[in-house]
Amino acid sequence: MHMSPTATRTPSPQLDIVVPVHNEQVSLDRSIRRLHGHLRETLPFTYRITIADNASLDGTWDVACRLATDLTEVRAVHVPLKGRGRALHLMWGSSDAEVLAYMDVDLSTDLAALLPLVAPLFSGHSDVAIGTRLARGSRIVRGPRREVVSRGYNLLLRTALGVTFSDAQCGFKAIRADVARAVLPLVHDRMWFFDTELLVLCERAGLRIHEVPVDWVDDLDSRVAIVRTALDDLRGVARLGTRLTLGRISFATAFRDFPARAQSRPAPIVQLVRFGLVGAFCTAAYAALFLLLRYVAPAQLANVVALLVTALLNTYANRRYSFGIRGRGELIRYRSVNRHAAWWRSGSGLR
Repeated sequence: MHMSPTATRTPSPQLDIVVPVHNEQVSLDRSIRRLHGHLRETLPFTYRITIADNASLDGTWDVACRLATDLTEVRAVHVPLKGRGRALHLMWGSSDAEVLAYMDVDLSTDLAALLPLVAPLFSGHSDVAIGTRLARGSRIVRGPRREVVSRGYNLLLRTALGVTFSDAQCGFKAIRADVARAVLPLVHDRMWFFDTELLVLCERAGLRIHEVPVDWVDDLDSRVAIVRTALDDLRGVARLGTRLTLGRISFATAFRDFPARAQSRPAPIVQLVRFGLVGAFCTAAYAALFLLLRYVAPAQLANVVALLVTALLNTYANRRYSFGIRGRGELIRYRSVNRHAAWWRSGSGLR
């Protein structure tokens, strides 16, 4: 990795926007000048545009260096190996800005969404922000093939990994620098799955992800290989799912500086085993308490009291031991889980 001669001439900015590029000599100058003009006119923060030349084979590096010479807030960095994730990992990991962002060089996302994207990060309201093409309020122009692939992929993420964010692939994201320093060592992928892996890890750690509906127009000159990228993403989902299931990611260690937001959760397979053990224990406790109360109370009263006591016990035990929940976070969700468990015991209770 090496920088243009002017790359270090500006002081630390508040916002660093990384634009990864590979063989983009035709469109690079026009896109960067358009972005620079928009930032100069609308952004209330100091900023820097980092062009990450991702192993280009054409004249992209020469164009990037010329832009860095002409525009004070632009720097160019050459990354010798391909991979958007690799470029972002290097640029975000070494940046001195408070908030880090990236966008695709084609500027398919309307730049009017940039300030709403980064403002919650500067205010401290959120930890990560993403543009979403799949939310109400977004206006999208793209072909049916890409629409089906995008919606299918995000549906897969919700089903396989249980995510709640709506759009993992939109090339329009931002993250606070302190959050990036915590999560980047956990992100293994250096290609297209980088975005998804980073978002899943942040959500699993309990960090706040802000979503901004965007207007987006498909780049007709895009050279992304949809089928190959989709297969790589599927392999990435499998790898990440395995790491999460087997508990190979130490969230408590990585996010120890975010105690109020990140909580250490057991691996899903451990959660399942503990959930079963808690259920079995509470069912046995219900039966024993019901039989004891039958000596001093009618059957209906004994049933109600035993059910109430063990339902509370079940809720506490599952929140604390099965799911690793502390405090009032996710209270409604886990009350719902345990209410169903209590209902099952009631339906199969002793008579």
